[in-house]
Amino acid sequence: MIALHTAIHIIAHLFNFERFMDSQLMINSSHLPYVLSQFGNNDNRSYLNPIRSNETNPTIVMFTTIAGLTGVVITLALILIITSSMEVIRRSYFEVFWFTHHLFIVFFIGLVAHGIGRIVRGQTVESVEVHNPIKCHSKFETWGQNGTGCPEPVFAGNAPMTWKWVVGPMFLYLCERLVRFYRSQQKVVVTKVVMHPSKTLELQMKKKGFKMEVGQYVFMQCPSISQLEWHPFTLTSAPEEDHFSVHIRIVGDWTQALYTACGGDKTVVLDAWTLPKVAVDGPFGTASEDVFRYEVVMLVGAGIGVTPFASVLKSVWYKHVQENKNVFTKKIYFYWLCPETQAFEWFADLLQSLERQMMEKDMRDFLSYNIYLTRWKDAEAAHLRVQYEAENDPITGLKQKTRYGKPNWDNEFSAIATQHPGSKVGVFLCGPTALATALGKQCISHTESGTEFIFNKENF
Repeated sequence: MIALHTAIHIIAHLFNFERFMDSQLMINSSHLPYVLSQFGNNDNRSYLNPIRSNETNPTIVMFTTIAGLTGVVITLALILIITSSMEVIRRSYFEVFWFTHHLFIVFFIGLVAHGIGRIVRGQTVESVEVHNPIKCHSKFETWGQNGTGCPEPVFAGNAPMTWKWVVGPMFLYLCERLVRFYRSQQKVVVTKVVMHPSKTLELQMKKKGFKMEVGQYVFMQCPSISQLEWHPFTLTSAPEEDHFSVHIRIVGDWTQALYTACGGDKTVVLDAWTLPKVAVDGPFGTASEDVFRYEVVMLVGAGIGVTPFASVLKSVWYKHVQENKNVFTKKIYFYWLCPETQAFEWFADLLQSLERQMMEKDMRDFLSYNIYLTRWKDAEAAHLRVQYEAENDPITGLKQKTRYGKPNWDNEFSAIATQHPGSKVGVFLCGPTALATALGKQCISHTESGTEFIFNKENF
């Protein structure tokens, strides 16, 4: 919408300046635009036409006035902000997006200054009282003469108004930045670094006064890598633990630099004092916070999108170990879709622990989990076929066997609706947009016969 209205604004001004120029170039004084353009030519009286000479052109005016210069600057800034915000740029060149987006500072400064030159002009209130434009516009040849009732009009530039719209939001934004700066300066201690086989880095940290809920995320900065870059990561620890943790998949320049700084490419264990300093801002809320408000819950994670559910499942385990009677949730259905076997490695330990604990407490029915491998190689398929009859799954080590392909969501939703008639089922997704669209449609189509599916999503 900003881009659309900017285009309308620019095109309107181009037509406007063309008309201003044509009015100055007229040689026939019997036209109203020509007469209006002559006001202020011979002395310091008020004028209406901002183009003051017939020996100029709109291009010169554009680059020699405050309105023209600031208009060019903020338009260029806006074009760079919009183009660098495209998904392909954000995902492939995050730094380009991050730094270019900060041109919003230039944009808003230029926007406030845009009207200072008062290039948009009009008749003053006092002049309108004595020179009625509706009555006098047709008598322009006799303006100022006695007995006509139409003295010469007086014009002035319209006062700049943009600052009134900008100052409030900018003040709130500045306050928020100050709060985030204060929080980011609080000391963070990295207590443990775990290198998982699937090129996933786990950082366990402590910070004074840090309180979290399940499924929340934090922004992290590593000053030794970049003083300006902050990246969001989902918390994988539970609120009941004495630390907070994140799992970081190594997929870009910043994550690779963090992996190297934490000794991911070394075989020796680094001393704690050699680990890089990190700053943490947050935590911030997501849809997953509401998971314990539902009696029946469906958790759907795709690839690294399983991270918020690590926090949920850990918290569930702690609540039952502590025999917390306030747990409203009675049943959890967990689905994890992965394109490669390596992605299961870091999360399998948690699932194995949960599976063991649930069996010991005779709570096998509380958690139903379904793991799907969506892509595989022929060599892997042959090995898995041989190992399939083993007691534990050859990929995850779990009692529950890994399934191959993608879930039939229609069947899954129908089965859950049959199992829990009259219940509100919370469906939580952390995954791609296409999967979100499919699950959203399933929630709508299966909300019937008293069972209501309520969709909550996080896209990445």
